[in-house]
Amino acid sequence: MMTRRKWLLFTLLVVGVSQGVTADLEEINDSPEGKTSFHSPNTEEEEVPTGARMVVEQTHFPREEVSQDSEGGGEGSSEEPSLLDVTGTEDLPTEPVDAEEKQKALQRVVGGTADGEPCFFPYLFLGKEFTVCTTEGRGDGRLWCSTTYDYDRDKKWGFCETEDQAKLRRQAQEAEDLYQTAIKIINGTSKTSQKKEGYSILMKAAEMGHTKAMEKVAYAMLFGDYMTQNTHQARELFEKLLIEGSPKAQTGLGFLHAVGLGVNSSQAKALVYYTFGALGGNLIAHMILGYRYWGGIGVPQSCESALTHYRLVANHVASDISLTGGSVVQRIRLLDEVENPGVASGMLEEDLIQYYQFLAEKGDVQAQVGLGQLHLHGGRGVEQNHERAFEYFNQAANAGNTHAMAFLGKMYSEGSDSLPQNNETAMQYFKKAADLGNPVGQSGLGMAYLYGRGVPVNYDMALKYFQKAAEQGWVDGQLQLGTMYYNGIGVKRDYKQALKYFNLASQAGHILAFYNLAQMHATGTGVMRSCHTAVELFKNVCERGHWSERMMTAYSHYKEGEADLAVVQYLLLAEQGYEVAQSNVAFILDQGEAKLFSENETFPRALLHWNRAAAQGYTVARIKLGDYHFYGYGTDVDYETAVIHYRLASEQQHNAQAMFNLGYMHEKGLGIKQDIHLAKRFYDMAAEASPDAQVPVFLALCKLGLVYSLQYLQEMNVSVRNAQELMSQIDLDQLLGPEWDLYLMTIIALLLGTVIAYRQRQHQGVPRPAAPQRPQGEQREPEQ
Repeated sequence: MMTRRKWLLFTLLVVGVSQGVTADLEEINDSPEGKTSFHSPNTEEEEVPTGARMVVEQTHFPREEVSQDSEGGGEGSSEEPSLLDVTGTEDLPTEPVDAEEKQKALQRVVGGTADGEPCFFPYLFLGKEFTVCTTEGRGDGRLWCSTTYDYDRDKKWGFCETEDQAKLRRQAQEAEDLYQTAIKIINGTSKTSQKKEGYSILMKAAEMGHTKAMEKVAYAMLFGDYMTQNTHQARELFEKLLIEGSPKAQTGLGFLHAVGLGVNSSQAKALVYYTFGALGGNLIAHMILGYRYWGGIGVPQSCESALTHYRLVANHVASDISLTGGSVVQRIRLLDEVENPGVASGMLEEDLIQYYQFLAEKGDVQAQVGLGQLHLHGGRGVEQNHERAFEYFNQAANAGNTHAMAFLGKMYSEGSDSLPQNNETAMQYFKKAADLGNPVGQSGLGMAYLYGRGVPVNYDMALKYFQKAAEQGWVDGQLQLGTMYYNGIGVKRDYKQALKYFNLASQAGHILAFYNLAQMHATGTGVMRSCHTAVELFKNVCERGHWSERMMTAYSHYKEGEADLAVVQYLLLAEQGYEVAQSNVAFILDQGEAKLFSENETFPRALLHWNRAAAQGYTVARIKLGDYHFYGYGTDVDYETAVIHYRLASEQQHNAQAMFNLGYMHEKGLGIKQDIHLAKRFYDMAAEASPDAQVPVFLALCKLGLVYSLQYLQEMNVSVRNAQELMSQIDLDQLLGPEWDLYLMTIIALLLGTVIAYRQRQHQGVPRPAAPQRPQGEQREPEQ
């Protein structure tokens, strides 16, 4: 019995002690030190809050309600029960103590006239009540508080922070001010000198320990953006930021280990850093992991894992895209520019742009509309500029151009920094253009009626105008018709019709059409579920994110002769899965223009990126792989592997170069059995596949015929001397007839006539110069 009593007393004692400890811990957690966060509440545009609600199972459509949900998918967007909701109210005290008052009462001052005493909130100072520590009344900026209610009467006070804490706080505030100043300068100008000034200010903030400034400076040093390229200092900054758990720094270190810049290449370490960067919400890290799981690079190939990463990034890219389809991503292959210099790269020459500007100034309406669209969307070497776009559209609209009216309506409907959003004005322009049969205006009216922008919502009218626009092939009309059929807005829900219109819109390259198709294939809505198709579509959407602008930056660096700057930027894009960037990296390394890597590393790295580009369907990269194995660049000479790559390019893409190479390898017996007949067959196929291959094929066939003749003579064991004796013994009159020389002359004459006729036809195709006009005085008078 005594044992039971002792046990009960011991239990009560433990419960009492635990309640006391819990109370002490609650007081510590309520203090400012326990609640301080060292992370900015503002997330970077490349990062997603880890607690964000991402509805990836639903299809995203460009409706205002949906976009608002997407943008509001932050930490406070999901309605989850709080701890207070889970805990029953019967355990709460009858007279709850205000947590804020409890926190303030526990804050104890340092120095002053009341050292060690708690702050008293609120307190009275110069006739004004304060509920927090203040710097008023002091010139050094240190926070202080009163320990009694009436400071003016009692003069009891102390500092809320130590001198070191105050110094750190002021330094942090100074760094934040420098950061904001630098960002304002960088984003507010396009001049290189001013941007460099902004980055120099950013460097000062980084030296003071500002996290975001350190991140931007690290990447600027890595890519050489308005700062001297220094991969070693970039790595050091990334490692410092790693201690604070920066997702951007983790992604940056993953990139350095993946490509071996400043560190030994390690795909295992790269994967770890990329994974932590993705867990921290970095979108580029998610995109890199999506590509790695899709291609099985350093990880087991997994379509579902790739789908998860790509869909998360695509959700954010699609939510930032306006209904115009987003900016144009210019993808320029450096190899194509070298091998086909006459083929346009898609870039507009400065002289051509100036010529169009001259025409626009002279009142050419088509030039005005073209320049307006060019500045509205950007691309082809022209930066996006809504102010210039508005000016050109306004000039053309005043001249009566319906396209310009409709595009002005779109600009007013969406709004921008240079043009405030105005539904009424947008409606006026749309109505003018639509009444004249313009599909852009009809689509704009459909949008107005669908979402009630300036007019009451009317689904029937929206459907009517979208159908009119879609019949004329306008992409926005097709996209919105697909949306209406998918959601059953104003029409009966019809997934087949939705799929039809989304496919039509995707043919015009609209990013939201790709996104909606990806969601349908990912969820099996209206189609058979296809993870592979969904991943490819989501990948297309992801590659239209704002980071794609680095593609043109890299191209500009390369054109300016800064190959090292270009190759690092292309390398990051290649890690993200951009096939054009992979082939450009391989090309720069193949040409030996980059000095970042040693000579013995150049060809193996180029081989790696040719391989990745070939895996994404780039035919020239597949041929390059065959060449590398044929000549032993970056690998051992392996004719059999070369044959495999040439055969893949020949069978899958019908490439003439691959067919010609296979013919040569059959002729020589390299990697495959020597077969002159198969060699001739591949040579003939190459000539049929491309007109450019006809001359090399003719020469190769001549050589092949000579080789075949020599082999035939060797097989008959006839030496040159025996051949001469044989020729002297042959009676041509007996073999070819008594008039064989006439036959030979006739054949030669026919061949000569064919050549002459062919030359004459060529001369007839050349335009003759116009006859010189007679002087004015020598012109004949018209007959009366």
